[in-house]
Amino acid sequence: MSALSLRYVALGDSSAVGVGARNGGYVEHLFQRLRRTRPGVGLLNLGVSGATSGTVLSGQLPKAIRSRPHVVTLAVGINDLWRGVEPHQLESNLDQIARGLVSTGAPVVLANLPDMSLAPVARLATHFLPLELIAARIAAFNEALARVVSRHGLFGVDLYSPSRVELSGSADYFSADGFHPSDTGYQRMAEHFWPVLLQAAERGVSSEQAAG
Repeated sequence: MSALSLRYVALGDSSAVGVGARNGGYVEHLFQRLRRTRPGVGLLNLGVSGATSGTVLSGQLPKAIRSRPHVVTLAVGINDLWRGVEPHQLESNLDQIARGLVSTGAPVVLANLPDMSLAPVARLATHFLPLELIAARIAAFNEALARVVSRHGLFGVDLYSPSRVELSGSADYFSADGFHPSDTGYQRMAEHFWPVLLQAAERGVSSEQAAG
């Protein structure tokens, strides 16, 4: 193999960028952990603050395909949620994204949505979007995400279940805006991603070695 033994490509929104934290988002945390497990790890972080599933499809996906990744992570949907995107449209966008990423031969890790009805910003928005409606939309989005994971053979990361416990017990997981994660929040996201990413990365490298 080349000196770059693992090409890690990340797609997503502000959580991939690390908005709200001093030490980067969950992608940076994952990258640093990967670097400690093997030499020659490279990162292409295509995440863009404010990204939706639609803008990942139109803007980030073509770059990811061209990059010839060994492993890919994607967490998106929070901005779709707040902007009123319907679950079926999210699912359609993610189906197209998944097909494109799978065509590269790289394993793809897709996370579901944490329970953002527990975020401080959600409580401030109850005058126009009740918490019950936010929770129902998150459930519908996560059902769509689960179907995409199953349909395309992706690696799934469950952020929702632990968030129900962790977010309700502490405000430390959010930055000052009550929406973006804090350094603690991004670290916890990375910890939930890590075992799944490690498994996917090993498969991606093994597949390339077998092909080569």
